[in-house]
Amino acid sequence: MFIRSDQAGPIYQQLYRWMREAILRGELQPGARLPATRTLAQDAGVSRNTILLVYDQLRAEGYVEGHVGAGTFVARELPDDVLRPPPPRSAHPEAVADGAALGISAYAKRAQIILSPSMAPSVPNVRFDFRYGLPGVAEFPRDIWRRLLARQARRFSSETSRYAHPAGLPRLRQVIADYLRRARAVDCTEDRVIVVNGSQQALDLIARTLIDPGDKVLVEEPHYLGAREVFQAAGADLVPCPVDGDGLDIERAPPAAAKARLAYVTPSHQFPTGAVMPLARRLALLAWARKTRAYVVEDDYDSEFRYGGRPVEAVQALDAAGQVIYVGTMSKTLFPSLRIGFLVLPPALLKPVLAIKHLSDRHTPTLPQSVLADFIAEGYFERHVRRARTQNARRRAALLEALARTFGDSVTVQGSNAGLHLVAWFPDRPASDTATIVATAAAAGVGVYPISPYYLSEPQSAGLLLGYGALSERDIDAGIRLLGRALGRGN
Repeated sequence: MFIRSDQAGPIYQQLYRWMREAILRGELQPGARLPATRTLAQDAGVSRNTILLVYDQLRAEGYVEGHVGAGTFVARELPDDVLRPPPPRSAHPEAVADGAALGISAYAKRAQIILSPSMAPSVPNVRFDFRYGLPGVAEFPRDIWRRLLARQARRFSSETSRYAHPAGLPRLRQVIADYLRRARAVDCTEDRVIVVNGSQQALDLIARTLIDPGDKVLVEEPHYLGAREVFQAAGADLVPCPVDGDGLDIERAPPAAAKARLAYVTPSHQFPTGAVMPLARRLALLAWARKTRAYVVEDDYDSEFRYGGRPVEAVQALDAAGQVIYVGTMSKTLFPSLRIGFLVLPPALLKPVLAIKHLSDRHTPTLPQSVLADFIAEGYFERHVRRARTQNARRRAALLEALARTFGDSVTVQGSNAGLHLVAWFPDRPASDTATIVATAAAAGVGVYPISPYYLSEPQSAGLLLGYGALSERDIDAGIRLLGRALGRGN
């Protein structure tokens, strides 16, 4: 009588759900005596043990009460009155779909508008996807990572299951600080490192800490879209400064930059053009920051992958005034779903950023932090980076060769000396042709991505952002050949 053929799961679960819903709907009133288990078993055509399981589950969750010698009764105080099915929407004529009548904050309105029609998703159903930002998975030491993960899981205890400090696990902060001093000359100690959920949360924490609606923020033109969206959602007035072959030139900043609250830069591998900012411009940027009393946000998102010339030390390493905020991430060196990044903060910003981090999510999950700390401390991280750099250099060379062979002088390549992507410009085609190029490539089975979303204004010509970190050399070559045929180049 209670069993429905369209219900899923074992019979005792179906009975349990039916009785729970009947109690919540009021069909079985509080204090009502339930049938004896033998009687209900006979009525339902099931064994008595099945009914005993149902009653035990209802009793454990507080829906029924057992009285020795008297039987089983519906509890007079239910555990989840709030879960009673609500009346139909038609019973509330004043209700408005999606809660529009109640309103949302100005921040939420800005976020809805900003996010993210311009964010380039993966092109579906393509054989060769040149999406930016995906590192290679073939060279990642998955077996080592699994072993370290299992080791940390075995150490799970009441101590490791507690809430943690918003700054992150001390051991991970220490090994990150040691690595940054050694590899990037960053001036930091453990107490100035904050572990965050990727660089995107780092930028959000910075915006919440430093930006009020109407404040001016200097950004590169073009620039990283994720940073622009965070600053605009905070209500910032963006001031674009043009980028050339040496990155941002602060001397060319518009007059409004004099009132900027902060400047966001990617000096080690400008995103998306790939330019590397020379020392003279780094020093000029710091002088500007001191003069305007602005902070500089240095996003060092993929500086590990450099294929020519000596790495330039971080801007933060040159900062003597405590005005540079250093942002790093593991998404490009390890894998994006890890969602671990880090901030190196000037001492004056530690307390406010930690307070906002605590309010935001209390702390970054500790198990992956522990695994990452072992991965870095035991030398696996730097060995992996060296192997990945070698493999990415081969992928880069394959892409450069394929572009030159397929397109010749009709394509100009920019930003190929570092990172996991480059820009392919089509100087003879206007920027308005980019959408046609992308659509034509997708129809041929090649995913390519426009550079135009990373500009506030329109670029001078059509351009593509080509990522190569997740493709094999063979697929890079085949993909560019196919792209060339789709665009009328080559055979």
